[in-house]
Formats: sequence, C-alpha cells, structure tokens
Amino acid sequence: MAQRCVCVLALVAMLLLVFPTVSRSMGPRSGEHQRASRIPSQFSKEERVAMKEALKGAIQIPTVTFSSEKSNTTALAEFGKYIHKVFPTVVSTSFIQHEVVEEYSHLFTIQGSDPSLQPYLLMAHFDVVPAPEEGWEVPPFSGLERDGIIYGRGTLDDKNSVMALLQALELLLIRKYIPRRSFFISLGHDEESSGTGAQRISALLQSRGVQLAFIVDEGGFILDDFIPNFKKPIALIAVSEKGSMNLMLQVNMTSGHSSAPPKETSIGILAAAVSRLEQTPMPIIFGSGTVVTVLQQLANEVYGEKSLNQCNNQDHHGTHHIQSRGQVQCHPPSGPGHSQLPDSPWTDSPRVTSIGNTDSRFFTNLTTGIYRFYPIYIQPEDFKRIHGVNEKISVQAYETQVKFIFELIQNADTDQEPVSHLHKL
Repeated sequence: MAQRCVCVLALVAMLLLVFPTVSRSMGPRSGEHQRASRIPSQFSKEERVAMKEALKGAIQIPTVTFSSEKSNTTALAEFGKYIHKVFPTVVSTSFIQHEVVEEYSHLFTIQGSDPSLQPYLLMAHFDVVPAPEEGWEVPPFSGLERDGIIYGRGTLDDKNSVMALLQALELLLIRKYIPRRSFFISLGHDEESSGTGAQRISALLQSRGVQLAFIVDEGGFILDDFIPNFKKPIALIAVSEKGSMNLMLQVNMTSGHSSAPPKETSIGILAAAVSRLEQTPMPIIFGSGTVVTVLQQLANEVYGEKSLNQCNNQDHHGTHHIQSRGQVQCHPPSGPGHSQLPDSPWTDSPRVTSIGNTDSRFFTNLTTGIYRFYPIYIQPEDFKRIHGVNEKISVQAYETQVKFIFELIQNADTDQEPVSHLHKL
C-alpha cells in the first residue's frame, strides 16, 4: 500500500501542480535559482510527532456548527488561539499578515518576493457537524490515536486540511523558505451551514482588487476500491459542484378533534408529497462535460473504449436529501448563484463535479480555476464516516497531505501561468 501511495501521489502531484503553459521566457538564472532553492519534503521524527499531535489537539476542540443560527462560538474562539500556539512561525513571520474575519474565520496573506506573479488561494474550514457519541468506538472529540489511526470529528472534514495547510507552511518557514508567488490561506468557521465566513473573505479580497491564478479546496479524494473490477486508486479533482435549493413544504387544514380525524391528515398529505418528490429525481444530464470524460477514462482502463456506451443514463447528480419537519434540500447540477466552473486544464486527470457544496463557490468572481482536491485515500466504508460515526484518518495519510501541500507551495513559485480555459458543458 505504501508503494502504491507513493506512485499515485507522484502522479497526482504532477497533474495538480504543473501548469499547462503559454510559453514564457525563463532565463537560466531563474531556473537555476528554483532548482537550488528546492526544499525536500523530508521531516524529522520529532517534526512528524509534533505534526500528528497538533492535529489531535485540533480535533479535541469541538468547533461544532449546529445550524445557521447556532454554533459553539467558545470553541471557535479557542481554535483561533490554538493555531497561534502550534504554528508560532506562521503568525510571527514579517511577510505574513493574519486577519480575523467575521469574528472567527481566518485569512493569512503570504507576501511573495515577485509581485508580477498572480497570487493563489488555499482553502479549508475548521467547523464540524455535530457528533453524538452513540455508535462511536471512541469519544468523537478525543483525538485518540490507535494503531496509527487518529479518530475524531473533523479528521476527514476538514480539520485535517486546515492543519495540513498551516503545518506545511510552518515547516517551510522553519527551513527559511521565502515564496516568490504570493498566496492566501482562507480558513472558514461556518462552512457546514453555508455561512458568512468565507463569503466575507471573498468580499474582502474582491475589495482589494485581488484576482487569483487558482484555488485549491476540499472536495476530491483518491478513491480506492469504489468501482468493481477497477484495481487502481482514482485521484478525482472536482472542478465544479452542484447548486442547492431549499424548499419548505407546508400543509394547512381546518383544525378539529383528534378523536375524529379527517380521511387525510396534514401529516399524511405532507408525507405523500415528500414521497412523490423522492420518486421524481432531478433529470439526468449526461453525454458531455466532466462526467463523460471521467467515464471514458475509467472505461479505457478497465474494458476499452467501447464500454463507455454501456454507462449511459447512470449519472446520478440529481438526488434529494430529505430533512425533518417537511424541509427538503435538493442538489441539482447547478442553481441560483452556483455557476458551473471550468474544466481542469490538466487533461490527464479525471475531473468531476463535487457532490457537496464547499466554501470555494463564493470565490468564482476571483478565478476561473477552482480545484477541489486533497490527496486523502478514501474507501467506501471511509466515505460513510464523513458526517457519520468513527471518522478517522491514518497518521501516514495525514503526513502525505502535509507533504503534498509542502510541494504544492513550492511548485506554485514557477513563472508559468495556467492557460485560460472555458467550461465545456
């Protein structure tokens, strides 16, 4: 598994970190400088221990978002103090500005040495969904480590990414790294409720006239053993995401005594309406864009090109998620304020639509390149743990994520720019 991990990581790093380019002159000195200043992603035993302990400490802070109106604000404030404690170099470096936005979200501005290079943005969020203890093997906010596995709410969604971003930057700074290309790190505090933290950060950057080369956020994984007969792990980069629509179904009837109920009660009528909605999913959209590209690539790997024709009408983007009390949340392929994002310029990697909403959707005015991916191995049983019970991540997987970001930041220092591209849907 370790060898396979290295191979896939190398492939993903190549795809995600090396931009297709419009030819630009790079003098010999520039190339020599980049090669000479390259810092290897090799960490000492002490650094690796501190790395995992920092993540475990973050998991122990219950930054729960209960609803759009309620969250654990005490824990959100505590988390802000915590990142100051465990990443002292990040918060004390002269060319890094740290701002608290909308009370609890965080924006780090890392000033590069070459202002001619367009900046980029790395994103994550540190709020988590509730985690009742029933069904958990360990307390959900214990951050307990067993046999090289760290358990707890947020280990996959999305404190691992928050901590990996800051950890990678901390380790680079300790090694005297100075970036050429400026970049931002955005850490949202209310992503789980589609809140205002990331929206305010986006508005703040727009007010400063910022335009971004690209954004990397959560949303894509390395899928392992998801598809029958497909033995290779699949690194999926999500380049768009579904829109959303919230509905409130309400039934009004004449009141009466419960001892003589009408033939149809309001609850029965409401239940029938929800049932009809479940039986009428959103229309299938298939035949072009990212879905057909992914299926073509996977079909070629397993059966050859002709197997693609057997996959028609199997795109299940239009699903309904039913909430209690007659509320319905729908996720069609697009919705008001949720424009489809462009195809990835990295043509050799499967590009997909993220099945969930992310904070990156608030930044579409800042760039045409939003790539939702972090290199975490996910198997079918792991996918159920996200927002479920026994959420966990291996120490090795977390170290891999830190290394990935460590390399990404350095690779982004190239003079080369992404090619402009348009969505194909």
